[in-house]
Amino acid sequence: MKYDPRAIGAQIRMRLPQLTPLEIKVVESITSKENLSESTPLKDIATENNVSEAMIVKLAKKLNFTGFRDFRTSLVHYNHSEVANLHKEISPDDSSEELLGKVFKTSIQAIEETKAIIDIKAFERAAEIIFRARNIDLYGVGGSAQIARDMSHKLLKIGIRGMVHDDSHMMMMSASVLKDDDVVIAISHSGRTRAVIEAVRLASGNGAKVITISNYVDSPIVKYADVELHSTSQGSPLLGENAASRIAQLNILDALFVAIAKKNLKLAQENLNKTQMAVRSMREE
Repeated sequence: MKYDPRAIGAQIRMRLPQLTPLEIKVVESITSKENLSESTPLKDIATENNVSEAMIVKLAKKLNFTGFRDFRTSLVHYNHSEVANLHKEISPDDSSEELLGKVFKTSIQAIEETKAIIDIKAFERAAEIIFRARNIDLYGVGGSAQIARDMSHKLLKIGIRGMVHDDSHMMMMSASVLKDDDVVIAISHSGRTRAVIEAVRLASGNGAKVITISNYVDSPIVKYADVELHSTSQGSPLLGENAASRIAQLNILDALFVAIAKKNLKLAQENLNKTQMAVRSMREE
């Protein structure tokens, strides 16, 4: 199988929650193997990890490769890509300059890899659903709620109202009154936030369209998604994984905002002028 090399690391990371602890350990061993090449035998990989060759083949398929050879070839290509080498672990001994470089490069990696895995048809469908929706409700808690607020702010600039709910009770109340011409944009890094999942389940049951933005395929939240969009990131013990992921998710929503505005560019521009004029007097000259 042929892939965009930038997407390989993301493809693997997005499926880690589906694996057993032993399988995760084996994946980490293979992906960190510095001398991995096109000629590395399956037998050697199995021996190094004290598992069977059949287990390695099964693991490759769980990661959405056709088998070990496809996994090996794809990983070799990824390891030689520029994006694979952007991420570096943060150390307590890093200088300010080194810390800045590592944080920025990790965010760049998240953006590049997220762009590589975005399903264009899903993206276009999401933009169309939002554009035609009667009501737009955005669900998220913690850091995801801040991303939701940023999208609500952008939409309001072009005259589209989107309500943000970050409280479990408010999300459930919102979901209970949604109908089939409404849409929910649910943002969850893990895809496992119970408050968001329960609200999305209720909204979907009432006929509302659901767009999810998360980091992992087959996470519980995507069961209720009409459209699923994925971000990806490689975090560090200090920053966590969702630090860079927020940057990638903001970029997805920025692109959605532009795609929505483009559908009626004249009206979007008129409303943008109005909203800009409305706040101009609030700024210091």
